Amino acid sequence: MSTVIPSDTLDARPLGRQDAKTLVLSALGGALEFYDFVIFAYFAKILGHLFFPPDTSDFVAQLQAFGIFAVAYLARPLGGIVMAHFGDRVGRKRMFTLSVFMMAIPTLLIGLLPTYASVGILAPILLTLLRLVQGLAIGGEIPGAWVFVAEHVPSNRVGMACASLTSGLTAGILIGSLVAAGLSSRLGDAAMHAYGWRIAFILGGVFGFFAVYLRRWLSETPVFARMRERKELSTEMPALVVLRDHLPATVLSMLITWLLTAAIVVVILMTPTLMQTAFHVDQARAFTAGSLAALALCFGCFFGGVLVDRIGRGPALLIGSVALAVTTYLLYLDLRSGATHLMPLYTLAGLSAGVTGVIPAILVSAFPPAIRFSGISLSYNVAYAFCGAATPLVVGFLARDAGGLGPAHYVGAVALVGVACGIYLMVTRRRFFTG
Repeated sequence: MSTVIPSDTLDARPLGRQDAKTLVLSALGGALEFYDFVIFAYFAKILGHLFFPPDTSDFVAQLQAFGIFAVAYLARPLGGIVMAHFGDRVGRKRMFTLSVFMMAIPTLLIGLLPTYASVGILAPILLTLLRLVQGLAIGGEIPGAWVFVAEHVPSNRVGMACASLTSGLTAGILIGSLVAAGLSSRLGDAAMHAYGWRIAFILGGVFGFFAVYLRRWLSETPVFARMRERKELSTEMPALVVLRDHLPATVLSMLITWLLTAAIVVVILMTPTLMQTAFHVDQARAFTAGSLAALALCFGCFFGGVLVDRIGRGPALLIGSVALAVTTYLLYLDLRSGATHLMPLYTLAGLSAGVTGVIPAILVSAFPPAIRFSGISLSYNVAYAFCGAATPLVVGFLARDAGGLGPAHYVGAVALVGVACGIYLMVTRRRFFTG
């Protein structure tokens, strides 16, 4: 079980200018990289028709596209574990820069791919391979980003720092939603199928290379530099140490990662497409509502992190989980009855999905510095591989049944897991590593 560093050793200094610079550059780079990863979801319907036989039904085409979207989640553990190994052994910053470069290349290439009409079955194969590379990259990016910012700021601001980074990542979702909405409204359906979708991916490649440039200005974390100077780096394989000595922290981290996947994958990424296919909402209106939800998510994540620093991890997780379940049900009940209040209810659901801003503070503090990157990467990416890969397929099927409330039932069930974890943290008063 994790222990806590004595209070007299805690770094309680105020945030400085260098801390702010690190948070801003990390969040901006993360936003640009996460745009590259999620833009696929917003064009799943179009990609499903362009990269598979033309006689495929809307439902099957969507399911196949979501399947390729999910493939990236299966690649995340491998990329995450390898990058985390070197992040714990040779430095956080090097892996932090490598991951964004690995994301930019395949995103650009997806925008240049030939479709099924040109090369037949080779089209979905190439699309799947490039999506796998994206999965390898994001597997190292997100855990590495949380560790990077947490080890730069005072220990009593870890919740806010991780939430700021998460807000930056979710801003990538907002950028993707805005690009999708803007292209859809300006070009129309025919032009979107012809070339509009390519613009979004090529733009993502450019974003990625800019993010690589931004990270040149960041420095190694003080925590890692201190461990290296004192020769406190792990001499064993970090992932093995995680499984051998920190199994309770690993299980807890996996469970709350499941909650994160429900909030992001279902509520934010899949719902705009499900609005169109299951509830027949106009594409432009669906993307606009998705943009509002993504914007609200950015603020929700930040508030979640501030809540962690104010009231603690357990209570913040409990409150966020309940809010996520309630607002998701309200949204889908409205969709089923005609989407009369779509904009405000989807915005509220997006704000509640900000429970994802609570989760990284728990993950970062659950493992000691020497194996922190590997601990987070292993638990987060393995859980995301299973839950993230299965969720689009499971929710895609559920959307056809239960009167359209299937996705809400799924989110509600996973939110109960979050409630249980929050109660566990409060009742056991589980202690965490802080430095």
